[in-house]
Amino acid sequence: MAWNEPGGNGNGQDPWGGGDKRDDKGNRGNDQGPPDLDEALRKLQDRLNDLFGGSGKKRGGGGGDSSPAGSNNAFIFVVLGVAALAWVGMGFYTVDQQERGVVLTLGKYSDTVTPGLAWNPPLIDEVSIVNTTRVRSHDHQALMLTEDENIVDVAMTAQYVVADPKAYELSVRDPDGSLSNAAESALRHVVGSSEMHSILTEGRETLAIQVKERLQRYMSDYNTGISITQVNIKNAQAPSQVQDAFDDVIKAREDEQRVKNEAQSYANGVVPEARGKAQRMLEEASAYREQVVSKAEGESKRFTALLTEYEKAPEVTRERLYLDTMQEVLAKNAKVLIDVEGGNNMMYLPVDKLIQNNSNRQSATTSGSVRLDDQSLRNVTNQVVDQIRKGQATTRREGRQ
Repeated sequence: MAWNEPGGNGNGQDPWGGGDKRDDKGNRGNDQGPPDLDEALRKLQDRLNDLFGGSGKKRGGGGGDSSPAGSNNAFIFVVLGVAALAWVGMGFYTVDQQERGVVLTLGKYSDTVTPGLAWNPPLIDEVSIVNTTRVRSHDHQALMLTEDENIVDVAMTAQYVVADPKAYELSVRDPDGSLSNAAESALRHVVGSSEMHSILTEGRETLAIQVKERLQRYMSDYNTGISITQVNIKNAQAPSQVQDAFDDVIKAREDEQRVKNEAQSYANGVVPEARGKAQRMLEEASAYREQVVSKAEGESKRFTALLTEYEKAPEVTRERLYLDTMQEVLAKNAKVLIDVEGGNNMMYLPVDKLIQNNSNRQSATTSGSVRLDDQSLRNVTNQVVDQIRKGQATTRREGRQ
């Protein structure tokens, strides 16, 4: 027969050591059975009461009945004390230097917590930590229509920080989503007010500045607590379907600008030089004019002075003018013709040969070259004339004899 066969009547096959026999007071006998849950709870309660100084039993005259009222109260106090400590401990938190805490008491704003250790009652206050120094970014790219009815593909990045944590948490349900919509609106407005050539070439910086100003104005109107720090136009180009054609147009414009710059550079180099030459010619002409006028005035004064002298002594003045003129003319001529008095022949005097021979003789003794002055030339001429005259006089005497 199995150990748990019905009707066994305590045949000793029960693994708990016997049947479920109790005495007349409800207590188990000497036979061991499965543990009673109520009895285990009572024992735990008695131990807690003994631990905290309570008494879990009141002993009477017969066997002492159990009275758990006092022990239940002590247990409740312990549980409440532990819960209170846990509740207080849950209220402590730390706010970093880059953060601010927005405190809501029963759903209503009450305070903004600064960096440091803080405490708020849990389940009553709700604290939202917001980083106010971290630079966040939002990227946006879309096809847009320009003022001259062209389509451009513009990509931008907006960088921002949370300037007002209260407004960021409470004024707008989704401030980042509002920023995304406002950025697209601001970018489309500015692009729609600009021409395509300006957007694709030198107008990107101006475009970024205008988008930043308009986007910040939107954020202030929405009271999002967001401050726009920078807007960068990452890319601005024509649609991919016509990009090659636009590249050719841009290259042609760049070539045009390059040629203009080269022409301007050439003009900057030539025009000042031409102006300098013109100014020099004007100054030379002015100097020549002054020279000619001064010389003419001097000649006229000299002529007036000679006229006065001529009126006083005509013969002397005429002779003087003749001599001066002949000296001026003959001084430039290397050959001299001499009319000897009393003779029919004219003497030819090669003064240049004489000067050359004289120079050769002097160069043989000295390393330098000597140039005859007017006085030396006159002396040589006088000596030659004297020799000629002496020769003619000798010839005449011989002819008379």
